[in-house]
Amino acid sequence: MMASPSTPVAPAGPVDHPVLQALLAKPHPAVMGVLNVTPDSFSDGGQFVTPERALAQARRIVEDGADIIDIGAESTRPYGGAQPVTAELELDRLKPVFAKVTALGVPVSIDSMKSKVVAWALEAGATIANDVWGLQRDEGMAKLVAAHNVPVIVMHNRDVADPTIDIVKDMITFFERSLEIAASAGIPPANIVLDPGVGFGKTPEQSIAAMARLGELRIFGLPILVGASRKRFIASVSPSEPHQRLGGSIAAHVIAAQRGAQIIRTHDVAETVQALRVAAAIEGKR
Repeated sequence: MMASPSTPVAPAGPVDHPVLQALLAKPHPAVMGVLNVTPDSFSDGGQFVTPERALAQARRIVEDGADIIDIGAESTRPYGGAQPVTAELELDRLKPVFAKVTALGVPVSIDSMKSKVVAWALEAGATIANDVWGLQRDEGMAKLVAAHNVPVIVMHNRDVADPTIDIVKDMITFFERSLEIAASAGIPPANIVLDPGVGFGKTPEQSIAAMARLGELRIFGLPILVGASRKRFIASVSPSEPHQRLGGSIAAHVIAAQRGAQIIRTHDVAETVQALRVAAAIEGKR
């Protein structure tokens, strides 16, 4: 049984997976650049659906300083309206560009909730699995990740938001279950990254609370990834469309880094890299 919020646990042992070891050794959070090869993602749907545009964006992500490319072929936008797609359609979207993306020289994360898609991507050169359902939706995901011995991002999610709950307590209970699944499958703790799932199954107020209380997830002793880029909670504070939320995204990510996030997932790589490096330099002079 995992620890409760009132029962701190000792930090996990040293991160020994070479991909995570390199990412977490940086003096500032590692930056994961988003590459959506989908027609309906909430922020950039349709912009990179052709192989040519997807590859050009991947190159830009690398040039802008990303440490990881996170590529996804199914919209999981948290505000409703995303159309589920088959594994076959995801693969049809990935195959024309995937090999060229993995050849760019940075680790590639496959963002999919389907073990069939993740299995193909890992065989094709991906080095990280990113599961927006935290190993709890596809029964084959945990065993697949264990068999490949790759890092996995375990994200908190809910089918619907419930404004009456304490969202951080809900996240902790969810992660307890995810880590039980991971342990049963043989995934070592050193391969696991936790993601609070900003915007997923949460009201805007709960997304803000999740980031404000990010430090409470330290009880697990695992690295934390935060992806607040262009999310709706920003508009709840400052009315704006997704492409107008750069300032709010950077503010959220800098604060997340101050609260312990070691990986930041973003659509705006160059600006985020600059902000995190400057924040780390200032903190280093305190």
